[in-house]
Amino acid sequence: MSERKDKRRYSRIVVEGVEHAPGRAMLRAVGFGDEDFTKPQVGIASTWSMVTPCNMHIDGLARSAAEGADGAGGKAVIFNTITVSDGISMGTPGMRYSLVSREVIADSIEAVTGAQGFDGLVTIGGCDKNMPGCVIAMARLDRPSVFVYGGTIQPGPKRRDIVSVFEAVGGVSGGTVSMEELGEVERTAIPGPGACGGMYTANTMASAIEALGLSLPDSSAQEAVSGAKTEDCRRAGRAVLELLERDIRPSHILTREAFENAITVVIALGGSTNAVLHLLAIAHAANVPLELDDFTRIGKRVPVLADLKPSGRYVMSDLVAIGGIQPLMKMLLDAGLLHGDCLTVTGRTLAENLADAGTYPADQDIVRPLSDPLKADSHLVVLYGNVAPEGAVAKISGKEGTRFTGTARIYEAEEQALQAILDGDVQAGDVVVVRYEGPVGGPGMREMLSPTSAIMGKGLGDKVALITDGRFSGGSHGFVVGHVTPEAAVGGPIGLLRDGDRITIDGAACRIEADLSAEELDARRADWAPSRRPPARGLLAKYARQVSSASLGAVTDRFEDD
Repeated sequence: MSERKDKRRYSRIVVEGVEHAPGRAMLRAVGFGDEDFTKPQVGIASTWSMVTPCNMHIDGLARSAAEGADGAGGKAVIFNTITVSDGISMGTPGMRYSLVSREVIADSIEAVTGAQGFDGLVTIGGCDKNMPGCVIAMARLDRPSVFVYGGTIQPGPKRRDIVSVFEAVGGVSGGTVSMEELGEVERTAIPGPGACGGMYTANTMASAIEALGLSLPDSSAQEAVSGAKTEDCRRAGRAVLELLERDIRPSHILTREAFENAITVVIALGGSTNAVLHLLAIAHAANVPLELDDFTRIGKRVPVLADLKPSGRYVMSDLVAIGGIQPLMKMLLDAGLLHGDCLTVTGRTLAENLADAGTYPADQDIVRPLSDPLKADSHLVVLYGNVAPEGAVAKISGKEGTRFTGTARIYEAEEQALQAILDGDVQAGDVVVVRYEGPVGGPGMREMLSPTSAIMGKGLGDKVALITDGRFSGGSHGFVVGHVTPEAAVGGPIGLLRDGDRITIDGAACRIEADLSAEELDARRADWAPSRRPPARGLLAKYARQVSSASLGAVTDRFEDD
C-alpha cells in the first residue's frame, strides 16, 4: 500500500477540465456545489426496496452512511440496486431469480461505480443475495470500500421467525398445527424491518464478511432498528475516507487467510450452506484460490459453538444481547484458529481489532466454550461419491445422526416434492431426490426451504433425507444435501437415479453413494436426455448459458482460461 495524496483517482477524470462542463452541470442538478468537485466521491450503494422487510429500512441507513462520508470530507452519492425476497418467492417459479439476482446486483454496482467514477464505496445489504452481490462488486472494483449489514430483525413472540411459518405449514399437513395457530404464527413472526433472525444466510454472510475484514467490528451483530446500526453506517462513511487516505483496497484485505477466517467463523456459528457458494464466488472475484476441499480441511479442526436457529434454540438478537461475534472471534483467535495478521477496513489487523474484545457473560448458554462444543467438527460437510463426483454440500448438525440409508423417491421439480410430502406420499426411510433445480437446470438453483420445512413440520426430520442439485435456505435443517454436482441438467449422475434406488449418505466418511455399479450408471447414461430445457430468451436464459457449476460458486464470469 502506497501513501498518496490523490484521493480522487477516478472522480477527477469525470469532473475536471473544460470538456467535462456538461457532466458538472448534471451533477449540480443533483446537489453538487463548487466545492464538491474538489472532494473524493463516495458511492453509497443502497439495496433499499419495499420488496422485503429485510431491506425496507436501508434508505435511512444509506443517508446515515452519506452523512458520515460527507462529514469526513467526501462527497457522497447514493444510488440503488435491486433485491428480491427469498422468503416471499420460496416454493414458486420466482425463486429461480434469487441466485441470479446476486450477479445482477454485483454487475449493477460495478456498472454505476465504474461509469460515475466514484473513488470509494459503501455498500449496504440486508438480504441473502444482495450481501455477497455487494462484496463481489467491491472485489471486482478494488476501490476503498466498506460493507454495512442492514441488521437482523427483532424476533416475534416465542422467538418466531419466517422459518416458524414454513414449519407451521408442515404442521398443518401433519395435523399438529391448526389453521388458527398457523394464522397466529403468520401474523406475528415478522414484526418489522431486518433480515431473518436465525443463523440463516443473511446473518451467516454478515458474520463471514466481518470476519473477512470488509465491515467494521460489530456490523454483523446489530439489530436493524437500533442506534448502533445507524452509527455503524456513519462510521462506515467516515472509514472510506480514511481508506482513501491510506489507499487500502479490497485486494489488500481479501487474502486466502481472510477467507480461511471467514470459513472458521461460519462453522463456529453453525452457519448456512449458502456460505460455501458465496465465499467461492467472492474468492473468484478477488482472484483468490479457494475450493470445496478447503471447507473440509478447515472443518476438521473447527467446532460448532453457537446454539442458534435453525438447529439450535436462539436467534441473532440473543447473540447481539451478549456481545455479538467479537468475543467468539477473540476466543477463536486465542486458540490459534484465526489468522490475526489479516488487514481489515479499520486499517488495523484482525488481532488489533480484537485486542479489546470482551468475553461473554458467565451465565449465557448461547455460545459454548471450545472445551464443550455442540459439535467437535464442522456441520458443513462436503460429500463425494457416484451421486456427486464433483462434490455436494451437506448440513449435518449431528442431531439427526451422521449416516442415512434409504430408498430414492425422484421428483423433477421442487413443487412435485413439496406436494408429495404434504400429501403423505413421502414416508420414513425415503431419500427425497429433487433434481433439475441446479444453476443451469432451474435455471437459478432454487432453495428447498418449503420441502425441508414440510419434512420437519411433519415430524420426519430424522427419518427422511433430501438431496438436490439445488440448494437450501439457511433456515433448512434436517438430513439435507444440496449443491450436488454435476447437476442433472448437464448429465450428472443425480439425473440418472430412479425410484427405488438405495442411497447412502455418510457424513463421517464424506460420501454419498447410490447402490449402483458403474456399468449400470453407464447404461442409464446412454439412454439419458434432459427432462426439460432452459428458457430460450431473457435473464434466465442468459444465466443458464453462462453460469458455472455450484462447486465453483455458480458464477457467470468464469471462462476457460480461469
